[in-house]
Amino acid sequence: MTNAHLAILLHAHLPFICHPEHRRHIEEEWLFEAVAETYAPLVFSWERLRRDGVPFRLTLSVSPTLLEMFANPLLQQRCADYLLRRIVLAEREAQRPNLSRELRSVARHYVERFHGVHDAFTRRWSGNLVEPLREMQNAGCVEIATCAATHALLPLLRTPNGLRAQIEIGLETTTRHFGRRPYGIWLPECGYRPGLDDALADAGLRYFVVDTHGLRNALPTPPCGVYAPARSPAGPAVFGRDPETARQVWSATEGYPGDGAYREFYRDLGHDADYDYIRPHLHEDGVRRNTGIKYHRVTGRVALDAKAPYDRAAAERRAGEHAAHFVFARQQQCRRLKAALPRPPVIVAPYDAELFGHWWYEGPEFLEGVFRSAQFARDDFFVATLSECLAKGPPEHAAVPGASTWGHKGHLEVWLNGANDWVYRHLHWAEERMGELAAQYREGATAPQRNALNQAARELLLAQSSDWAFLMTSGPSAAYAEQRTRDHLRRFAELRQMLLNGRVNPARLKRFQEAAPLFADLDYRVFA
Repeated sequence: MTNAHLAILLHAHLPFICHPEHRRHIEEEWLFEAVAETYAPLVFSWERLRRDGVPFRLTLSVSPTLLEMFANPLLQQRCADYLLRRIVLAEREAQRPNLSRELRSVARHYVERFHGVHDAFTRRWSGNLVEPLREMQNAGCVEIATCAATHALLPLLRTPNGLRAQIEIGLETTTRHFGRRPYGIWLPECGYRPGLDDALADAGLRYFVVDTHGLRNALPTPPCGVYAPARSPAGPAVFGRDPETARQVWSATEGYPGDGAYREFYRDLGHDADYDYIRPHLHEDGVRRNTGIKYHRVTGRVALDAKAPYDRAAAERRAGEHAAHFVFARQQQCRRLKAALPRPPVIVAPYDAELFGHWWYEGPEFLEGVFRSAQFARDDFFVATLSECLAKGPPEHAAVPGASTWGHKGHLEVWLNGANDWVYRHLHWAEERMGELAAQYREGATAPQRNALNQAARELLLAQSSDWAFLMTSGPSAAYAEQRTRDHLRRFAELRQMLLNGRVNPARLKRFQEAAPLFADLDYRVFA
């Protein structure tokens, strides 16, 4: 490798939420909002880059639960219905007599945005976001990385078999959707403990990513720090997160998304509008919630009711300016690092995908601008996928990464604290019992037993999602997260008891299967 590389990685994830027993379920709308605000706009930006002949490369890790939701027919229909409801509200807003001229312009933007997403989603992509992602993969622009099956925090799993199951089911699901077995894995929450690389190597994975301190605290300390991949003891390469690119985007004080020109996330029509006017556009429970139509900009450190009107054109210009600044900062950073390091640096910039579009509305335009500007910075660096970085400069030094996560304080605290620590004794019990059941029926089972065993495995996997512990720590969805954890554990215990009693209740089993329509090819023996 003779030049520096910038590797942007987006991690796309949501916990599996599908409630066929409800006509509309509030938490399902997390997916629909992500489609409308993040995934469709990102794909649109990539399509513009390809149309204009702008070379771009990025790594995209997509969690298996998100893939299974993308491919779920019920959720596809409900997402289309959600987009139609947003179109109706946006068009009503664009025609509202008392709306100012500047806000009417914003309303027309939403009409155009929701129509564009709905048309692409229903017509071009047949309701399945996997299709355009697979197209970008096949075009060589996006490298797909895998993730643990249900985004379990891998250092907190109890057994080697349970760890293997999360990794293998994740790999199989990603391969089934994209037609290629991925080379790399995003460790959920960047969670790593020494020895975890053994399971990754056994699965044939070539690389993973840790947070900055995971490499800075490695033994021995890698001579290039986070600016070159290291070789883990079992063989897979480990990349470290660059703190400078993280700070420029994530920092509440220094990060681009806090600029006053950008759209304000926390002020929404669903809370501002007269209740009688907005009531037909709310959930049937009548509670005010976000609609995705937001008329104000960040402005500055002022109260929500003092926010200035949003100017879409000005925000887009600012996104372009920030993209150019980001690329200039990478040029300066690469020059400094080249002078200090024994090899050209690899700058790894991982972000949650939903930062771009959902939380930071102009984020997709920012990323598009980064790629447009980067084509003129090739004297200093190339943009590349993580596999391309490995191919051009494989690890020269071995190291044992330090135990680490990202998130507050960087060492599990978000997912293991007084608000959620009660779950782990139950999760560990279920994980151990699942291994016993898989071993007992390793040589075969009757069809009802096999179905019950596979469903027990699904319930365990879903209970292990790191999202539930995270939501219990903070946020208004703590009660939902606790209920989901308890429901999956109860179902697991009931299925186990059926198997121990030798009598599988077909009606109960069917009910559980309908409530968890994912991982259709799951084989419980992965836990054996």
